[in-house]
Amino acid sequence: MIPLLPSKESLTVEFKSDKAKLSDRELVEAIVCLANTEGGELWLGVEDNGTPTGLHAEHQMLEGLIGLVAARTSPSLSVLVEAVEFKGVGVARILVPKARGEVATSGGLYLRRRLKHDGTPECAPMLPHDRVSRATTFGLMDVSAQPVADASLDDFDPLERERLRQAVQQYGGDRVLLELDDEALDGALGLTYRQPDGRRLPTLTGLLLIGRETSLRRLLPTHEFAFQVLAQQAVRFNEFRRFPLLKALEWLETNFRPYNPEDELQVGLFRVPVPKVDMGAFREAVANALIHRDYHRLGAVHVRLENDSLVISNPGGLMDGVTLANLLTTEPRPRNPALADAMKRIGVVERSGRGVDTIYRGLLRFGRPSPDYGRTDANSVVLRLLTNEADLSFLKLVVEEENRRNGSLQVDSLIALAALRELKRLTADELAGRIQRDTVIAKRTLESLVEAGLVEAHGAARGRSYTLSAVVYQEAGNKAAYTRQVGFSAIQNEQMVLNYVRQHGQIKRSEVMDLCRLSGDQAWSVLKRLLEQRKLSKHGERKAAYYVLPEER
Repeated sequence: MIPLLPSKESLTVEFKSDKAKLSDRELVEAIVCLANTEGGELWLGVEDNGTPTGLHAEHQMLEGLIGLVAARTSPSLSVLVEAVEFKGVGVARILVPKARGEVATSGGLYLRRRLKHDGTPECAPMLPHDRVSRATTFGLMDVSAQPVADASLDDFDPLERERLRQAVQQYGGDRVLLELDDEALDGALGLTYRQPDGRRLPTLTGLLLIGRETSLRRLLPTHEFAFQVLAQQAVRFNEFRRFPLLKALEWLETNFRPYNPEDELQVGLFRVPVPKVDMGAFREAVANALIHRDYHRLGAVHVRLENDSLVISNPGGLMDGVTLANLLTTEPRPRNPALADAMKRIGVVERSGRGVDTIYRGLLRFGRPSPDYGRTDANSVVLRLLTNEADLSFLKLVVEEENRRNGSLQVDSLIALAALRELKRLTADELAGRIQRDTVIAKRTLESLVEAGLVEAHGAARGRSYTLSAVVYQEAGNKAAYTRQVGFSAIQNEQMVLNYVRQHGQIKRSEVMDLCRLSGDQAWSVLKRLLEQRKLSKHGERKAAYYVLPEER
């Protein structure tokens, strides 16, 4: 199959003219640029406007290009090269893998690809901070554990150290920390780095947690965060700060609360708060943005309340190996491991590293849509939490079930219930994609909800599907919806069988099973109803039986 020629250049597509023979240096540099970004493809013999003009005579032997790239890159880069012809014009498509570390030309030149202000790509030098930033993305370096140049213990603020100790008590952190003196505490949380001569120097983690504000401005100019409130395109609140992280979380939470009205729902003897944004999800999302941001990249962490959502963004994309398709299930991979570990021990974030579960639960249990990471790209993580009106009947259902279990519903179960509210009917295969797990686990989740009386199963084997139970619809005051969902399936199956018979003349029970994804008994029930309604006639007995329209008898 001939690959399609892209219409234009992009972050992962590069065109290079070869009419005057592209120099080996330019070719290798362009490939290094792609490898140090997202990988991609270089089309040799194509003009910048996308017009194929062909290869130079000295580049006709494509095998030589593979060896050339390997010899002139460090470490050696392995590319794939294939010949492609467009209307009689031969070009080369060079497939460049994304490098897991850093790749340089044999002359020691580090380059990366980036987009200019007009959206067109360019090749640019990788400066030292770019190289460090890339290394952290792959988990090859923990900058948060490194000492900060020109910093000293005088840059620590005694008031912030006291705030840290209070935070351990407030958030239920590791109480062993409260028994340590200052030096031992610094060592336990990685706030300092001890040099061979015994001197202690503040680490990035130390400055971010207990550094003086003046020191943060001087030593960590990239550290900044903003809280913004937008209402009907008008700015009601817009302030930027450079506080140490524990003070930052307090300040953000204090300023957010007036914009986060809270109602109450009575469930039995308990009053359940119903906020616009769940504060547990808010705290976890904001803390994650501050902890996992790229501190070598300019740009602030933004916490922005819009008309219909809370949007939290931070510089630095997802870590290598973490994608939107495995966000719920992949192992935690912090960009700044030492900082993340310190915040866990203080108790600010989930010790398991599964803070994303807290964020999901904070939306789903109120009947709101799942967190939206759709705007995330290679340069930033963007999280959008919709602030829709809570579904009080759904919340009541969840709270009652959690009280019965004496524990929280798992995120997978909440996702399943939310999907059933949205889609009305669901299969295990469909749920598997939503919870980012295999079908076996998805089916186990649904069957546990069946046992709890929240969900009903219909059909068997491959055709098994699920709906919310009659009890759930009754609690929601929507009995008719349940009847429509359960009844619709039977009517639909009958119509499918009749259409099949009209098209093919007859049908057997095994064909009904396959057509409607039903068990043998369920298929016979459909056929029996059609016989009783005189819409079908039966011929033959047992396995030889088949069914036709009455007029064809």
